Amino acid sequence: MISTVKEKLEPLYKSYVLAIVAIGYVLGELGHYLIGVTSKAIALDLHYGDIACQLNTTEYFLSELPDLCHTANNSETCLSFNVNGTSYCEWTYNGLGIDYQVLAGPCFIAVFTVVGVAFGFLADRYHRVRMLAGCTLVFGIAIILCGAVKEFWQLVLLRMIMAAGESGCNPLATGILSDIFPEKQRALVMAIFNWGIYGGYGIAFPVGRYIPPLNLFDAGWRVAYYGAGVIAIVFSALTLTLREPERRQITTDTTNEDKEAKKLKIKDIISDPRLIMLGLAASIRHCGGMCFAYNCDLYYQTYFPDYDLGWWLFAMTIIIGSIGVVAGGVFSDKIVAKMGVRSRLAVLAVSQIIATPFAFGSVYCEPIGAMVTLGISYFFAEMWFGILFAIVVEVVPLHLRSTTIGLFLFVINNIGGNLPIAVDPVSKDIGYRESLYVFYVGAYGLSAFMFLGTMFLMEGPKKVPEVKDLGHDNRIFTTMDENQIPTFPLGERKKLSNASTIPMDNHSRL
Repeated sequence: MISTVKEKLEPLYKSYVLAIVAIGYVLGELGHYLIGVTSKAIALDLHYGDIACQLNTTEYFLSELPDLCHTANNSETCLSFNVNGTSYCEWTYNGLGIDYQVLAGPCFIAVFTVVGVAFGFLADRYHRVRMLAGCTLVFGIAIILCGAVKEFWQLVLLRMIMAAGESGCNPLATGILSDIFPEKQRALVMAIFNWGIYGGYGIAFPVGRYIPPLNLFDAGWRVAYYGAGVIAIVFSALTLTLREPERRQITTDTTNEDKEAKKLKIKDIISDPRLIMLGLAASIRHCGGMCFAYNCDLYYQTYFPDYDLGWWLFAMTIIIGSIGVVAGGVFSDKIVAKMGVRSRLAVLAVSQIIATPFAFGSVYCEPIGAMVTLGISYFFAEMWFGILFAIVVEVVPLHLRSTTIGLFLFVINNIGGNLPIAVDPVSKDIGYRESLYVFYVGAYGLSAFMFLGTMFLMEGPKKVPEVKDLGHDNRIFTTMDENQIPTFPLGERKKLSNASTIPMDNHSRL
């Protein structure tokens, strides 16, 4: 009887595996980005970050107030603002400041990238299902404990532990899925799995905005962390119900490389002006994305406290951002692949140039205009990552691609993921909105022109024989918290070889 039931359910097993690992990844990203939405509530409790004048009522629209709260520079001026003798401002913690920027970015990114590389190598040697369950358990417990902290330093430490746990999800889950699903389904499977970034980031808005005010169990913001952590632990247990798949053979064949390419060493690659320029441009672009991811909710709460944009931000991230990633995959794998490296860079630059003015509008405009321009910006901006790595694999010789991709991602994450910390000191000199013009909008625009400049350093397209895909290398994965690599099979590319040990259907900050 039991065996009969198992036989009937066996066709659903692959979908079950995908659902378990994908939802686990969503929960990890939820824990990662929840700080950006709950920072103000946590700061009021733990007393960290900046103190500023803020609106303390929902009875008025900003247009109805004689003075705007954020214009006050001291408590006396702040408390003097009133309507018919009733004060509508308060002088308190706003969740921003250097403490928040460190909490959101560097303390998480530094651990995430370093430990992630280690998990990439461990995935080729040990039981991936058990390690994935352990990683999910670690970040689940860390999320729960984040809800129980009493001091700021405890939160920093737990964010680092959370990062260590989540860093294993991508390389471990990617290896498992690649060994279970055939090549023709792998791109779609990876797209679904890596949607977890947008899922977790998007869900953080309603969870962080609407659950704390309910004050369930008299715990306020802490309930959001307790709930996310408990669910993560449940999925850790469910992960143990998965079977460790048989590993597919990994190829390191380089017979299709020309003799000159085989002579190249990694030092030749990292000193290549084309890759240096491309890496710098990518780091700046990633800085812009992470800057907005970590600051968008706090920005809109600061400048438009009379508008509830939580569900708008949820929709923009979940729907528009996801469509942009898929569109980038289509463009890279089906259209741009036919045009060569230079044309790829041209499309990459143009997509970011189009996104830049709309990114400006998402900060400059009033709420409705900001959401409309944000949606358009998201659509074009999120195309970048897929096309970028299609360029890298064409430029780098086959036998050095794994190492190059690993170094490339490490640099992008550490430069682009940590630069947003500069938002705080700059905002104190020129203003919060103006600092986002620099690090968010400016980063988009600067990266676009750097991508365009890199185009002139590239050679014309070279023909590369197509080779059958022979396996998946767990060591190479993306630790990006913003985007993902192409979502369509590389087998469709005429100019790229699937014999590479890099799973380009694989993923990597708010």
